[in-house]
Amino acid sequence: MGTFKNLDKLLDSFTQGSIPGCACVVMQNHDIIHESYSGYADIEKGIKINERSIFRQASTTKLFTYAIGMMLFEEGAFRFTDPVYDFLPEWKNTTKYVQVPGRAAEIVPVEHPITVKDAFTMSCGLPYCMRPLDHVTDNPTVNAMSEAVRPYCKDGKIPTLRDEVRAMGSVPIMFEPGTHWLYGLGSEIVGAIVEVITGKSVRQNMKERLIEPLGLKDTATFLDDEMMSRLVTCYFISPDKRKEPMPADMDDILKIGGAPEYSRANLNCSCRDFAVFMSMLANGGQYKGEQLLGRKTIDLMRTNQLGPEQLKDFWHYNGVDILGYGYGMGVRTLLDKAPGASNGSVGVFGWSGGYGSWAEASPEDHLSIVYMHNTQGERNELFHVKVRDVVYGCIE
Repeated sequence: MGTFKNLDKLLDSFTQGSIPGCACVVMQNHDIIHESYSGYADIEKGIKINERSIFRQASTTKLFTYAIGMMLFEEGAFRFTDPVYDFLPEWKNTTKYVQVPGRAAEIVPVEHPITVKDAFTMSCGLPYCMRPLDHVTDNPTVNAMSEAVRPYCKDGKIPTLRDEVRAMGSVPIMFEPGTHWLYGLGSEIVGAIVEVITGKSVRQNMKERLIEPLGLKDTATFLDDEMMSRLVTCYFISPDKRKEPMPADMDDILKIGGAPEYSRANLNCSCRDFAVFMSMLANGGQYKGEQLLGRKTIDLMRTNQLGPEQLKDFWHYNGVDILGYGYGMGVRTLLDKAPGASNGSVGVFGWSGGYGSWAEASPEDHLSIVYMHNTQGERNELFHVKVRDVVYGCIE
């Protein structure tokens, strides 16, 4: 059995290399059994990473969105077989591109409508194109998405989530819904459905359904001045391994008043807080006496939903951190230990974010692991799997 001293040494090795600063919190049965902090939140100011450092979550924000979606499923607000147009009428007449050899792609109606499940499982045929592009790509769907969202982004305007999703309803998708896996706009569609059902923004749902019940004091989608002072500086790692701070104005949308309430939610939180959220998922949806989500619903969430062809798409998407994993309702879930040589339990689940965050819950071990660092431009997954391997080696 390993010891957590190995985890401390591992994080120190990261920050002695290309990572400015990092944090890891491990919880079991709702108790922190180890936490490690290494390196700097801000190199120039000499501020070190600590338990109250706030990290940008990027795509790990999706875990909050999907958890809320599963709560609404439990409340009977939808079934996964429902077409999304039941909630978002602009998706009533979805079309798709069909490639014909020797000719330009043709636009034809889809055979089956996009379902709620297709949105949860990233099987709806829409990649990411968050803002208008200044060039034409070789993907007709991306080009159509760029033009569809352009009117909502004039003069630097930040569109609401419903505006984004409404705009994309007119775009021909890349394939028949449910036939392939493609990382992209699925979680935004889920977020828009959450807003329609509840009549509240995704941000407000996060606050009322997760942040407040879990007592997350260092978590918010908009940050006040005090929380901004604890936001870690994000660094781009240049090809010659120099650590270059991200332009400060890129964080303007994180400040209170920096974006519309109903715009795409960006979660920001401490490693400790995110570990509490994952602990709730690892312990049957319960946290310190309060039941937020049913155990059987979490079991559904972490059940692989992809068929053979979709799994091929998923495995092709990323690298070593998804070997042996499938994809459930918005989360990767471990199917087979052998391909990625994982020493975790089958059925562990979670996701990762573009700024270096990674989170995994193990219901079998009542365990949650959350790791965060503050870079872009690195192979994040290479750090994540090392943390995963070392932590599981410490668990009896």
